[in-house]
Amino acid sequence: MATRNYQGEKFDVQGVDPVVDALTVEEALQININGKPFTMSMRTPGADNDLIRGLLHSEAIISSTQFHPKTIFQKENEEGIVTVVDLEIPQAYLGVGYSNSRSLLSVSSCGICGKTELGEQNYMGETIEASTQFSAESFTDMFVQMNRGQHDFKQSGGTHAAALFDANGSLLVVKEDIGRHNAVDKAIGWLLLVGRLDEAKSMTVSGRISYEITIKAFKAGIPFLAAVSAPSSLAVDYAKEFGITLLGFCREGRATCYAHPYRLNNNRVSSLNPKVS
Repeated sequence: MATRNYQGEKFDVQGVDPVVDALTVEEALQININGKPFTMSMRTPGADNDLIRGLLHSEAIISSTQFHPKTIFQKENEEGIVTVVDLEIPQAYLGVGYSNSRSLLSVSSCGICGKTELGEQNYMGETIEASTQFSAESFTDMFVQMNRGQHDFKQSGGTHAAALFDANGSLLVVKEDIGRHNAVDKAIGWLLLVGRLDEAKSMTVSGRISYEITIKAFKAGIPFLAAVSAPSSLAVDYAKEFGITLLGFCREGRATCYAHPYRLNNNRVSSLNPKVS
């Protein structure tokens, strides 16, 4: 259930009229690992397995891309929406993110709150090395492909989207959620579950790029990250650190490249960082 109808009153210069709108559903999902609460995620129900697997990968909770824990749905609310899930992860597959974690909360407006320092999860010093190149114009087509898959957004106007593409710019998957970081986790998680994450070479997201989305792209080994709106300063800093080609303001056939523009195979894109640092 991605949307739910609500009755309201529409105000305009001509007066007040009753209206029924489809609004994006936001519900809590408690994730327990090995019998202990791990995180509470505020998400749009649907593709919960994808969300959970992508989250566990992005947060380095599971150390192997080949292991997928069985999800046991423990509790539902009165509308049949899952609210509590249990996962059993053998010690051999628990990653550094689990041992370093503390009580976490994932809200729809941002990602994991209260997470540990990045340095504690051994991110720093690693970079993505990739020979894949895209033309600046190809991102226009990627966003068109993503927009075609935003079915929930067309109903409610209240969801974000993330899409992943292969080296040819062909769409692999598009996912939606009220939280942009959740949409990213759902897209990455789906590719993990079908064994195709290594095909992903570019990610597009609606809205802005936060540092957390940059880290999720890095953990997934995706060398290109592009957004409709602006990146944050920290997102740019980490993109430079991790070797990710980061583009913002991808609109109307234009974009601005903030990190590692050498992978763009033409210069028809505005670059604020013309030299690789």
